[in-house]
Amino acid sequence: MKLQPQVYELKVTLEGIKPPIWRRFHVRDDITLEKLHDLLQGIMGWTNSHLHQFMVGGTYYGHRDPELPPRQDEKKVLLRQVLEKPKDRLIYEYDFGDSWEHSVVLEQVLAHEPRARYPVILAGKRACPPEDCGGVHGYYRLLEVLAAPRHPEHRDMVEWVGGSFDAEAFDMGALNRALRGGAFLSEETSAVAPRSKPGLPRQITLRLVSKPRRR
Repeated sequence: MKLQPQVYELKVTLEGIKPPIWRRFHVRDDITLEKLHDLLQGIMGWTNSHLHQFMVGGTYYGHRDPELPPRQDEKKVLLRQVLEKPKDRLIYEYDFGDSWEHSVVLEQVLAHEPRARYPVILAGKRACPPEDCGGVHGYYRLLEVLAAPRHPEHRDMVEWVGGSFDAEAFDMGALNRALRGGAFLSEETSAVAPRSKPGLPRQITLRLVSKPRRR
């Protein structure tokens, strides 16, 4: 007998950063971990340029790769198989060089609304760090240099981030419109996403590059 889908309210938080960078969202419990990876990339603002993995207890999930330690195939594992009840938690690691660890916590299990489309973002704060900035310590150093016009590396850093970087940027309406328009999740978004100014801020683009680098 096929299980009826439920809706998970999840909160993802980037570890090690203060003030915290986080998102709260609703998603069906029957998506695969591969699809959850795609979603996390988009709503956090990453560009899928590096390898990733999920960790639950002592088990690792990701893409099968002979050059990596053994792991379960994320294409074959559903979200509800690894998170079952409120307060259950998994770790999503992105970019093994910078080692960005995200805590993903199941906050509520809700009834699936037949007319709703998922996922939908409910809340969040702050932009994710620029790719390849050197992890948590590199990110803090980047912010320090960008905030100091007289710093000898200021001009180079401004150029490196593409002219400007707003660490406080987060446009929930733009993200939900992108999801509603298809982005990379074909089924999803709620019909009640809030309105906001058009266009995605640079740090929350949902466009993915074609192939991750091995880091």
